[in-house]
Amino acid sequence: MTVLVVGATGSIGRLVVAESIARGHITRALVRDASKARRSLPNEAQITVGDVTRPDTLAQAVADVDAVVLTLGSDGSAHSSPESVDYAGIRNVLVALGTEKPRIALMTAIGLTSRSSVYDHLLDWKRRSERLVRASGLPYTIVRPGWFDMNGPDEHGLVFLQGDTRRSGSPADGVIARRQIAQVLVDALTTPEAANRTFELIAESGSAPTDLAPLFGALRQDTPGSLDAVADEANMPLEQEPRHVREDLAAVTASTRTTGT
Repeated sequence: MTVLVVGATGSIGRLVVAESIARGHITRALVRDASKARRSLPNEAQITVGDVTRPDTLAQAVADVDAVVLTLGSDGSAHSSPESVDYAGIRNVLVALGTEKPRIALMTAIGLTSRSSVYDHLLDWKRRSERLVRASGLPYTIVRPGWFDMNGPDEHGLVFLQGDTRRSGSPADGVIARRQIAQVLVDALTTPEAANRTFELIAESGSAPTDLAPLFGALRQDTPGSLDAVADEANMPLEQEPRHVREDLAAVTASTRTTGT
């Protein structure tokens, strides 16, 4: 497979690139700074320069890809806000895909249905990015990890949850190693049981599983045509969303669901 990693130089993205290469995939990394990327990514990675906030720079990155892993995370700066990166960056990649029909793996966050105003409504923008992926009609897996790298040395037994009921905004919601997040994202690209499923990812006491298919298979698929994940609380009515968000959903649907596909 040819796998595009978006957010490739982030703390999760770097691990996704390495995991994808280890599994034998041709791995393309979308980066803003090629020289910085070469210092942090494996030599086998194909470096493609682009910026998710600039749609005109994405055509080369998305060409002829079989899968896309999206691990975007804003840093709170003027150039990198939750709306411009965590949300609009996903929109721009999906629109740029056009007639390409890759498998999508999107990383968001546990507790994103809480409607919390923390971090400039970061979780709301991540939830909107999930809606864009579902509206695209592309096959997808959406992973909502718990708190990064706060698990103990004996906590590697993966647990997949649904309904997003753990919303305290603290590590009490669940913890997970960054490396295991990357492994789950890459595994989802080639596991049929992972298609069109959304889940929270945490680790509890136990060893890491060697086969994720049973975990994926035990999950409920998202309802076809729904913007939200199965079992999520319906607390973000579409009619109350900003006009440009509703327009973005229509634009993504129009760009990816072309005639004859």
